[in-house]
Amino acid sequence: MKAPAAPVAPPPAALPVSPPAATLDAFFGEVRARAFRFAEIGLRNRDDALDAVQDAMARMLGYRERPAEEWTALFWTILRSRIVDIQRRRMFRLGWMSSTGEDEPEGLDWADTGPDPARAHEGREAYARLVAALRGLPRRQREAFGLRVLEELDVATTARAMGCSEGSVKTHLSRAREALRNRLEEFR
Repeated sequence: MKAPAAPVAPPPAALPVSPPAATLDAFFGEVRARAFRFAEIGLRNRDDALDAVQDAMARMLGYRERPAEEWTALFWTILRSRIVDIQRRRMFRLGWMSSTGEDEPEGLDWADTGPDPARAHEGREAYARLVAALRGLPRRQREAFGLRVLEELDVATTARAMGCSEGSVKTHLSRAREALRNRLEEFR
């Protein structure tokens, strides 16, 4: 009589590999600068923007097993939610400490630093005007513009990230573009 065969472990090639972490790292690498700019425009504070982006990335780690196609909408939803939380906390808990503009960055260290100083200066000025105009928009319009135009997300993904209908995204975007057009024409 033969002894029962012991269970055989699968060969190492059959063991599950964890590429989602490496892929999620690549996703973070692609999105971090844009996410920071988006958060900085919404929060008007560099440190709060860094905290919001870092927190959104940390929360995304819990979703690393989700399909990569879902990461974009999920990340922007988490980041937008975090920005809104910080804004609400400021409004309700720290309302008496109004911003004096002292926490504004002195320079845009990530702006174009091409070989032509005049062109670089014009680019920084144009971006500063755009940021100032964006900051004057209502929050939902600013979010719609940032996600649709700056991040180039499609309407459906933007709607999921903002937690509203596609029609609302289109309305917010249309109003944002009109307001920006009017505000930026004042600079001409």
